[in-house]
Amino acid sequence: MAKSVNKVILLGNVGKDPEIRSTGGGTMVANFTLATSDRFQDAQGNWQDRTEWHNLVAFKRLAEIVRDYVKKGSKLYIEGKIQTRSWDDKETGAKRYRTEIIVNDLSLLSGRDNGGSAYNRPAAAAKPAHEDQRQPGGTDEYAQSAEISDDDIPF
Repeated sequence: MAKSVNKVILLGNVGKDPEIRSTGGGTMVANFTLATSDRFQDAQGNWQDRTEWHNLVAFKRLAEIVRDYVKKGSKLYIEGKIQTRSWDDKETGAKRYRTEIIVNDLSLLSGRDNGGSAYNRPAAAAKPAHEDQRQPGGTDEYAQSAEISDDDIPF
């Protein structure tokens, strides 16, 4: 079999507060949506924004992190895989499909004041999904002298 890859990387904002539930076996599940935006020029040369909505599902420990720290407007970096599931509609009997991103990893990018925490928990209780393992470095003279504006950021 040829090698294949199913990997998704998203950087966006949560559309509404996550829905948290547990399976019959007690596994915690978080369902939420993430919006990503593309900017493009239309035929008249005007800039347009196009928003894509993604359905995300997180399980176990990641679902707990989502429950405790993610709310509408939170900015997240997500890594996961695409999965499409199907079922028969109970009312019509029609085959239904839903494509979701199964979250394998997430990073909370919002601060507490702009959507980074769903609840007012003490800072000591906040544990990020990823912790930076690098050693603190010295002051970088170039970084100190470089002037960066919002126009320099590509997103």
